[in-house]
Amino acid sequence: MTKTISFAIIHFFVAFSVAYLLTGEILISSLIAMIEPMVNTVAFFFHEKAWQTKALLRSGYANPGRKTFSFAVVHFSVAFGVAYLLTGDVLIGSVMAMIEPAINTVAYYFHERIWQKKTAKQAAKEAMGHLACHHGELQQCADVSDISVDNVARSN
Repeated sequence: MTKTISFAIIHFFVAFSVAYLLTGEILISSLIAMIEPMVNTVAFFFHEKAWQTKALLRSGYANPGRKTFSFAVVHFSVAFGVAYLLTGDVLIGSVMAMIEPAINTVAYYFHERIWQKKTAKQAAKEAMGHLACHHGELQQCADVSDISVDNVARSN
């Protein structure tokens, strides 16, 4: 859930900025900035759940580029729908659908990379903790990895 919230904050800021540049109206921009990211945050949550299925994770399709493209399609659709419904203007809806998701798509890609690195670091840390907990098995593990038994034992 932390990942979803961190992306939502980025999304709210981008949506307001783009809407204000297009409309020049604080009220409409605020409404777009609240509604469009909320809808996309819900979509993001379910998008993440879909991409976490074992089949997708094993298939190799779950790289940041493919996930980014997948979410971009959802995002463009939501951006147009919300902007059009709030302004009644096809042009503003279309421009909003092109600019705001494009900026957020780039932000999403870097956000995803940061979270993948964070997840990998956590997994490595947990693996080290797991190794350190098995003092009797450290010699066997040391033969397989580059980790020194003395370093693991001292970290406890």
